[in-house]
Amino acid sequence: MSKRQGPPSDPFADREAQKYENPIPSRELILELLDRQPGPCTHPQVAELLELSDEDDIEALRRRLIAMARDGQLVSNRRGAFAPIDLTELVRARVQGHRDGFGFAIPVEGGDDIYLHNRQMRKVFDGDEVLVRLQGENYRGKEEGAIVEVLVRNTKTLAGRFIKEDGVQFLSPENAKITQDVMIAQGDELGANSGQIVVVEITRQPEKQRPPQGRVIQVLGDHMAPGMEIELAIESHGIPNQWSHEALSEAEALPSEVDEAHKTGRVDLRDLPFVTIDGEDARDFDDAVLCQRKKSGGWRLFVAIADVSHYVRPGTGLNEDAVRRATSVYFPDHVVPMLPEKISNGLCSLNPHVDRLVMVCEMTVSAAGQVSGYKFYEGIIHSHARLTYNQVGAALAGDEAVREELADRLNELENLNELYKSLREARTERGAIDFETVETRIVFNDERKIDEILPVRRNDAHKIIEECMLCANVSAARFLEKHNITSLYRVHQGPTAEKLENLREFLAELGLGLGGGDEPTSADYQVLMEAISNRGDANMIQTVMLRSLRQAVYQVENDGHFGLGYDAYTHFTSPIRRYPDLIVHRAIRSVVRSDQPSSHVERVEGVAPIPREKIYPYSVADMISLGEHSSMAERRADEASRDVVSWLKCEYLQDKVGEVFDGVVSSVTGFGLFVELVDIYVDGLVHITALPQDYYRFDPAKHRLVGDRTRQVFGLGDELKVRVVRVSLDERKIDFELESVTSKRRSAAKNSGGDKNKGKQGGRGGKNAGGKKAASAHRPSKKTTDPSKPRKPRKRKPKNGSETGAQVRRPSQDSPVRQAQTKSEEKSRSVFAQAAAGVKKALARFKKKPPQD
Repeated sequence: MSKRQGPPSDPFADREAQKYENPIPSRELILELLDRQPGPCTHPQVAELLELSDEDDIEALRRRLIAMARDGQLVSNRRGAFAPIDLTELVRARVQGHRDGFGFAIPVEGGDDIYLHNRQMRKVFDGDEVLVRLQGENYRGKEEGAIVEVLVRNTKTLAGRFIKEDGVQFLSPENAKITQDVMIAQGDELGANSGQIVVVEITRQPEKQRPPQGRVIQVLGDHMAPGMEIELAIESHGIPNQWSHEALSEAEALPSEVDEAHKTGRVDLRDLPFVTIDGEDARDFDDAVLCQRKKSGGWRLFVAIADVSHYVRPGTGLNEDAVRRATSVYFPDHVVPMLPEKISNGLCSLNPHVDRLVMVCEMTVSAAGQVSGYKFYEGIIHSHARLTYNQVGAALAGDEAVREELADRLNELENLNELYKSLREARTERGAIDFETVETRIVFNDERKIDEILPVRRNDAHKIIEECMLCANVSAARFLEKHNITSLYRVHQGPTAEKLENLREFLAELGLGLGGGDEPTSADYQVLMEAISNRGDANMIQTVMLRSLRQAVYQVENDGHFGLGYDAYTHFTSPIRRYPDLIVHRAIRSVVRSDQPSSHVERVEGVAPIPREKIYPYSVADMISLGEHSSMAERRADEASRDVVSWLKCEYLQDKVGEVFDGVVSSVTGFGLFVELVDIYVDGLVHITALPQDYYRFDPAKHRLVGDRTRQVFGLGDELKVRVVRVSLDERKIDFELESVTSKRRSAAKNSGGDKNKGKQGGRGGKNAGGKKAASAHRPSKKTTDPSKPRKPRKRKPKNGSETGAQVRRPSQDSPVRQAQTKSEEKSRSVFAQAAAGVKKALARFKKKPPQD
């Protein structure tokens, strides 16, 4: 009998011994051992292979195997046996749901999204982490995958409407990306009435053959209650809104005002006339500015930012809560803050006439608007005034009454204005893109219903502060690079090749071009922006340009900021409301409070250094994780805010069903036109079935729908009159019908039909060249126009399931456009189209004649 071979030696035994009091075999050894086996091994089998006999070691091995499966190193089968993952076949990914039931797997390591069929999505919720096997099939240009294993269940609670029908109770989730209803057993409804908004704890996760199950843990209230839309958005988007006990205790222990002992060891700037400039409704003030003119030319600019890092330290409850939240979330009339109010509105708010601790970025700026030098230090200031954008804007515009009111501050404000003009010139030379977008402010009445929606106009005061903050952020990024600190940069990359091609095709139709070849710069974009500034369709062109760019993210690698034209950029100026800014503050502070030689910091003599690990205890892996989490939290906050605004706007239009408004096409899709109402800033959909009778082709590059028969074009920027026909609060949708076309944007080419077959699927009429039937939809007759009932058009989708290139024909008697327009459309048919129709009729008559004897 041969002697049994023992387990292989562990090359990482020393590392494990340093980390654990009772070390067990390393992950590397376990992977190597399992790779040698003929098949998957259970936990007892692995323990036997490793010759473990101690119960504590066997239990530790069980936990390690589970952790390795969770982290995507192993996969476990139904028998509970483990096997190494073949990385060439399986992909670890995060699930992203879609309102239509299918979804996508977003690879953790990057790469193209993987399509998940509805059947696959039954097993998971949006946000879960999974292992996906690629199936080799292609769906709309994306590879299809199958979920092998769910690694992490990230959905613990869901918010939505509680429904009780025929004795069956379930939750209809508010999150549109989750399409499964959650079953609720009798007795688990917590007294909720059908139709109320509730929060449910998930007690059984979804499976392929069984729906998820949960129990009601909170009844938020009735569906239309004032403020309900915010509570619902917070719960449905998973925004953390409860403080931990540790964070509350630590905040409560902080003093109401700055402790005298904490004012020592800092650069004292209390005599300098710092001011804050914010909006009228601002509650926290995290930045103060001061500008002094230099005798030698140029300026000295001080940007003082609330020193949050002094109060919120790594490893504390306050820090853990701040990490989870990662950003403050702003809703109309409500904020979910990143930090408790005692910090955000108290100790770290640079209120006027009180002492506050700050991190200062002091810069010298040349007359040409270039930052020629900078240094950072811990300081203390005493803000001399709380000013508003409207005040400062009016004073700089020459309003004598306001200038007299701000007489003591005018000198500093004029300095800031002169500095701003130089910085703007430098910005132009740098080629930063200067998009001018319209932001809106919702005004509520006493019942918290929308009274009006007003545009927010930016004046020079907004731009002054923006340029000052940009200078400080760039200086902070240079500081990180100069001192070789692994931290988070704010990265914005240029357009993808596909989006760039689509943009150029769209611009070519308008007789415009974008310079820069395959790699345009922000300067190329800005040259085009200036070229279209006086055009009537400038806003429409700017919208398309903006959509061609990628979303900015937080990451460790510094890939520059395309939009602003900077080689290095980070966020430093808002640590009260953005966690990445707090990270950057700690990075800078770790140098300020060290012995490291640096010409870019100022230290107070006699102040003892602090070990770096106490201020900045982050590894590269930590920083990568924080960057990904912060980027996700930013997107989550934006989605939640948009959700609430959409709900409020739907509510605003509920009593306006049947009314006609002027609108502008703001977006074009394969299923219709999104139209923004003029002066109301509310978007709704004109579905493709509500357009004049024709087969319509979607041209994504040129952002338009083109009628096959009439060649009528509906595109971005067209001015229309639309009627509100349906408003759905649950779906956040507003449906319009087309009344008339007011004005159309013109292309550079006289005949838009010259490239009618380019990039399109199918052909004219009911069938395409391949014999496949085109998609069609028929709208109910005018008798069924009850706005309270949603229309349910019957559709026949193309076999490939794609909406792109869809052809839709409407019966002529249902046309929502007046008859005069229909006649004009007939007249607009080209001579060639009429000739073709005549030939077709002649051939038909010829075929009907009997053969001659």
